[in-house]
Amino acid sequence: MPDGNSNSTHTERKIDPLMSFRFKVEIDGIMTTHASEVTGLQIETETEPYEEGGVNHFVHQLPKRTKYQHIVLKRGITDQDEIWKWYQDVISGQFTRKNVTIILMDITGEKEKWRWTLENAYPVKWTGPDFKADSNTVAFETVELAHNGIMKDTK
Repeated sequence: MPDGNSNSTHTERKIDPLMSFRFKVEIDGIMTTHASEVTGLQIETETEPYEEGGVNHFVHQLPKRTKYQHIVLKRGITDQDEIWKWYQDVISGQFTRKNVTIILMDITGEKEKWRWTLENAYPVKWTGPDFKADSNTVAFETVELAHNGIMKDTK
């Protein structure tokens, strides 16, 4: 007979964490990049210490400005050159900021679980592939995106 402190009468559903290899990237809801890696999904709020008179056992930490790290997309180079053209537009000063969405899929790759939208993003750095005559690896490009914030939505 279960005691009053036991949860043995309830069946708990095990919730597994989502896998990071099932994702896609959309730019303005249309163009999908076949990125092999996305890094820099980070938000940080600076704090300012405030010492209150008579309170000696801790220091208040007051929030200040929130910063968003640049996002880096790494992908194999293909015939699709929309991101290259977008960066060339930035160089010329005639560019459009776009919303970029990173979508985390379930383990089957069929159902969206989370999405992060980078607001008003634009490329600020492009890095081409390393070439080696004695290698048969994929030619990768990386694109670094600045943005005005991250909105998160669960599906």
